Amino acid sequence: QGQVVVSGGGSVQAGGSLKLSCKARGYIFSKCGLGWYRQAPGKERELVSRFSNDGTIQYADSVKGRFTFSQDSAKNTLYLQMSSLKTEDTAMYYCAADRPTFCSGGVCYPCNYDEGTQVTVSS
Repeated sequence: QGQVVVSGGGSVQAGGSLKLSCKARGYIFSKCGLGWYRQAPGKERELVSRFSNDGTIQYADSVKGRFTFSQDSAKNTLYLQMSSLKTEDTAMYYCAADRPTFCSGGVCYPCNYDEGTQVTVSS
């Protein structure tokens, strides 16, 4: 089984909703700074939502008020509830870390896991 498993993508009409899930193995979930990113064809990857260093949730301006980031620590799972979807939200959505490694006690563990799911919004 993969270290990070993403699910919930699909096709939806504009105005619809989808909920993405990202289940990660122990330390990856708690120590790798996981967040949601997306990349549309021909565009660079951009941040959608993640926890900021001060513990607040950060959102891209384009999704504020429409998307909600949450997590269930008991399930090692992140969620991205997406509502009022627009055609411009069409992209590959990734659950990814904001750092390459997590180090503790002189040992470093990889954080470079990058799993995605396609979201397609039609008009």
